Amino acid sequence: MRRRAISAHAVLLRHPWAAIALMSRVNVGPAMLRYIDTTLGCLVEAGLSYEMADRIWNAIDSHIYGFTLQELNFPLKAEQYSDVAASFVSNIPADQYPYMNQLTHHVIAGRYNGLHDFEFGLDLILNGLDQFRDRD
Repeated sequence: MRRRAISAHAVLLRHPWAAIALMSRVNVGPAMLRYIDTTLGCLVEAGLSYEMADRIWNAIDSHIYGFTLQELNFPLKAEQYSDVAASFVSNIPADQYPYMNQLTHHVIAGRYNGLHDFEFGLDLILNGLDQFRDRD
């Protein structure tokens, strides 16, 4: 499941038009049917009910599409992030937004890059799957 999601994310990054095309219409051609069937099969064979497999597949795909769209449309390049944070921190007063202000200072100081991480979110989802296996 992890390889499948990382691969789908990489393909969508290489073909930015594809994410919108996939989400903007009902796509039930043979390739999509194989993709869904294989994904459901992997989850069902891992001990998940059909209902739970469908829910999990949708959660994973939502992460893939949502994250990819954010990444494709983010207005800054990774190397700009720290400098932009430094120029923007005055808009995040510590007395009003203490946590955002501190996080921004972590980015400015280089203690954290502030960049979103596709695989972290994916692992968060995948690591929680075990609790949904059928126990019967």
